[in-house]
Parts: sequence; structure tokens; C-alpha cells
Amino acid sequence: MQDHRHVVNVEHAPERPKRFVFVLLENFTLLSFASALECLRIANRMADRPLYSWILIGEGGGEANCSAGTAFRLDDDLIETQRDDVILVCGGIDIQKATTKKLLGWLRREARKGVTIGGLCTAAWALARAGLLDGRRATIHWENADSFAEEFDEVELTKSVFVIDGNRMTTAGGTSSIDLMLKIIADDHGEELANAVADQQIYSSIRTDQDTQRLSVPTRIGVRHPKLARVIQMMEQNIEEPISPSILARDVGMSTRQLERLFRRYLNRSPKRYYMELRLQKARNLLMQTDMSVINVALACGFASPSHFSKCYRAHYNTTPYRERGSHSTRLSV
Repeated sequence: MQDHRHVVNVEHAPERPKRFVFVLLENFTLLSFASALECLRIANRMADRPLYSWILIGEGGGEANCSAGTAFRLDDDLIETQRDDVILVCGGIDIQKATTKKLLGWLRREARKGVTIGGLCTAAWALARAGLLDGRRATIHWENADSFAEEFDEVELTKSVFVIDGNRMTTAGGTSSIDLMLKIIADDHGEELANAVADQQIYSSIRTDQDTQRLSVPTRIGVRHPKLARVIQMMEQNIEEPISPSILARDVGMSTRQLERLFRRYLNRSPKRYYMELRLQKARNLLMQTDMSVINVALACGFASPSHFSKCYRAHYNTTPYRERGSHSTRLSV
């Protein structure tokens, strides 16, 4: 089969390829890693020259398993990198467990050289734990955002699909790796090459760091009513100190009864019930992903007393917060 690709003319091509050092943590997300790597491979192919090279490393230097269970052979242990390398740490599920003391020490040591370091998917947690994101903007997969915000208040967490702040980069996971890599390729070698890489991946909707990772409220819940969407947005932004339905209704210019009718019609539940479910969902995330005490989780989700929190949690999830945390810890240790 003939190769019909259009070779992109790259001006000022480097004397030697720019090297990316992929650090595969245990249970890393395959999609995030593969999306980033494929962009580099395709860039080389479209330019018809080696613009980029890469190696896979990890603790111990043997193998690393992705969250789908496939093992990847590593090129090396956590080796010393060069200052002009780009380190991309690939995270996934159980990021706290995968962030070992050895990894943290290595990250801090490499950061002191001024190396550019990025975190894909949940790896922003590892970078923040190492202190590499203090005073910087960052992003992380939306599922981990609540726990991240509670633990690292010195990091300015955003909802962007990716963030570049100086020599630190973070992505929200999934295909956001493609958006980050296209930005890097465009900065290195121009928009034409980045667009050619996107076309090869049938990636027609390139996002910037101004795009948010989650769908808008109307899209996510399938509701196009602007006032209802605004109320839900206000609820999501005020979990720790819940706002009463009457104030929510007043702020969007309607009566409490009208708001009740809207929620019944579109969401088949009362505003109070919907708000409670949002708070309990955040509480479950915090119980699963942090070491926060149950009392502090309760307070962070707007519950004045642990007993009321426990009662509401049991009614919704059919288990207590303490049992939820215990069963999660048991699953992680298996």
C-alpha cells in the first residue's frame, strides 16, 4: 500500500530530537499516555524526520501496568534526565498509592534542574504532593478535583482541559493529552504540523487551555432551561455552605414554587433533593480519595453534624460513611 501522506516542511528543525521521558505509574490510564505518544510519532512521520524521541521509565525499571491490566516494558528505572528533556508523569486510578516516596524524591531532584515536568490525567496529584505546583495553575481529571482542592489549597485548580504554567504542565485526562501535545508541537514547529497531526488522528475539535473539561450544565443533564442551569451551577459552586431554595429562586428572578416546578418537570426531584445528592456525591469522592476524617468530610459538604451526615449518607448509598471508607481501603489493599 502506498504512503500518500503530505510531508509538512518544518523550518528550523532541531539538530537532535526533543526527548520526552514518560514516567508510567502503576495503574496509569492508557488513553492519556497513548494519546500523547501517538502525537509525537505522527509528528515525526508528517515531518519525515525525527523531531521527537521518547523513553518509558518507572520505579524499578521492569514493567508498569495500565489500569486496563496490560503490562508495558520499561526502558529504565527513574534515571537522571537532561535539562532539555520533557518529563510527562502518567497517572491513573489509585494515584495516592502510586505516588511513592522514591517517586517524590526523584521529581523534586529533577525539578531543581529546571526540567519541564507535566502530569497527565491524575498525575497532577503526584506533582502537587512533591510541591511542584505550589503557587501555580493546574488541572486534574474532574473526578479527582474535589479531593485535590481540599488537599492542595496552595495550587490554583482550574477546570481547563490542560494548563501550561511556566515549566509545569497538567492535563485533565483522556483525550486532553492530544490537546496539550498539539499545543507543544505548534509552539515547536508551527500550526501546520500540529494541524496535520490532528488530521491524522481524525481529531477535528482541537481544544485550548481556555476550554473546560466537563460538559456545560445544560448539556450534561439534558436541560436547556437557562434559569434552571444557573441554579444548578450555583449549587455546584456552593457545596460547603448550601444556599436555601428560596434564595436560589430569588437570585434567578423566580418564586420558590416556580423553581420547585422546574426541578420536578426536568429532573423529577425537588431542588432540596437534588442539592443533597450533589453534596453526598462530593462526600463520597472525598471519602474514597482522601484521608480526611469523616467529620471534616461532613463539614466540607455542608453538614453541621456527623450524625446528620451519616443518616443522609446511609439513606442514599445504603451504607455508612465509615463502612464506605473501610470497604474502599480493603479493596485497595487486595
